[in-house]
Amino acid sequence: MSTRISQEQVGASKEAIQYHYDIGNDFLALAQEETRTYSSAMWEEGDTHEQAQLRKLDYHIGQIRAQGAERILDIGCGWGSLMKRLVENHGVKKVVGLTLSQEQKKYIHEAIRLPQIEVRLENWQDYKPSEPFDGIISLGAFEHFAKINEDKIEAYRRYFQRCYEFLKPGGRMSLQTMAYGDVPRDRKHKDLFIAREVFPESDLPYLADIVRSSEMLFEVEFLRNDRHDYVKTMRAWFENLRRNREKALKLVPLEVVERYERMYRTMSYSFELGAFHLYRITFRRIEPNRFGKD
Repeated sequence: MSTRISQEQVGASKEAIQYHYDIGNDFLALAQEETRTYSSAMWEEGDTHEQAQLRKLDYHIGQIRAQGAERILDIGCGWGSLMKRLVENHGVKKVVGLTLSQEQKKYIHEAIRLPQIEVRLENWQDYKPSEPFDGIISLGAFEHFAKINEDKIEAYRRYFQRCYEFLKPGGRMSLQTMAYGDVPRDRKHKDLFIAREVFPESDLPYLADIVRSSEMLFEVEFLRNDRHDYVKTMRAWFENLRRNREKALKLVPLEVVERYERMYRTMSYSFELGAFHLYRITFRRIEPNRFGKD
């Protein structure tokens, strides 16, 4: 039996998000590269980690046709690398970022400080924009939008309905999310390390969940499964953290360092085996009556 979802909250709470992302900006930076991007890069032969991360940002920006746009929404804005890229390299006039992490908001205010950027400590469920957006990008946040044992279709449907309302007619959304791959639904929680120690109150989607919950709201224009990109990215984070282990131990306890090292190793292996996938999906808002009136 599925669990019905209250109107107050779906997915991970603010406290659960802060458990992972508010461990400390200085500590997490030891695994990241210069852009402070914390989702899978998009790799090509000969790339540095930073080049691969910038390629990922530009890919999603291109998918929603954001060049020179008036308003773009970043759901789960992290440490602001996408918002900074939109403004400085793609001429976007206004970018709003939503996050539940106090540390991320603090970093953006202190380190980026661009007047075109507005970062809000707010859930997408509660956000009410003053006017619609030309496009939406969400990188590595969708994983937190449904809990274990929640009715995922209902939870994701509410997300897509809100994004539909956020967008102008014909607007596009580019989504990047981890997902279950070759894992039967009745066995996906055999190893609860990720749910317990990495992303509490969160669960990954299946591709079928995403597509079904977006039906009649969004057209899927383009879909990629780039799971091998996450193998490389997880390994890069692991190697960076190991190289900076002495610095890390001055910032957080040993058990925290070991938890993140285990996360990067375990998840790299899961993507390599195909247990986890990495989807990059481009959606276009469907307009009513596009086939004419009855």
